Amino acid sequence: MRIAVTYDSGTIFQHFGHTENFKVYDVEDKKIVAEEVLATNGQGHGALAGFLADAKVDILICGGIGGGAQSALTEAGIKLYGGASGNADEAVKALLADRLVYNSDVKCSHHEHGHGEGHKCGDHGHEGHSCH
Repeated sequence: MRIAVTYDSGTIFQHFGHTENFKVYDVEDKKIVAEEVLATNGQGHGALAGFLADAKVDILICGGIGGGAQSALTEAGIKLYGGASGNADEAVKALLADRLVYNSDVKCSHHEHGHGEGHKCGDHGHEGHSCH
């Protein structure tokens, strides 16, 4: 099994569509047997599901992710654990131990947008950003 994590400096990067790297873990019998960091080489939202499929990834752990990317991952047969945060290595170990904290209904990430309380996905369009 191969598990990929959106990756930046040891942590889970919080915006799937803008990740520059994935850390990929090869797992056998619930143990990590190999790991590597793969650069996306500037591929964006639409190409990343294909990038992961080409890398033979079975599972993705990430922070925020938009609906289109979720659909592309589903079509590629990649199981999603979105809304996760913290140390990437620890997240994979937690997943393997069935104790990963994630959001099964993750829609988008607004960690860097500075929205006030009451923000909802879909309220975008003219503010210079979107829910991806």
